[in-house]
Amino acid sequence: MVSPATRENVLWGVVAGLSFLVLVQGYELLGDERVTVLVKAGLAVLVALVAGVTAHLVRPHVAPSNEQA
Repeated sequence: MVSPATRENVLWGVVAGLSFLVLVQGYELLGDERVTVLVKAGLAVLVALVAGVTAHLVRPHVAPSNEQA
């Protein structure tokens, strides 16, 4: 079974990747240039990985606000 901390880190990565795709879609709707699906997918995966790793590295330094110490 996956630990809660790992699940949270993965979810942060998923949220970041999907948020990036929303931003790219808005860019395409407002601008004249198009981005290929391969570039979108590759960058979304990269953003998700960076966000997940960052969440993992920052987690020990952030005090939980809803848990007792």
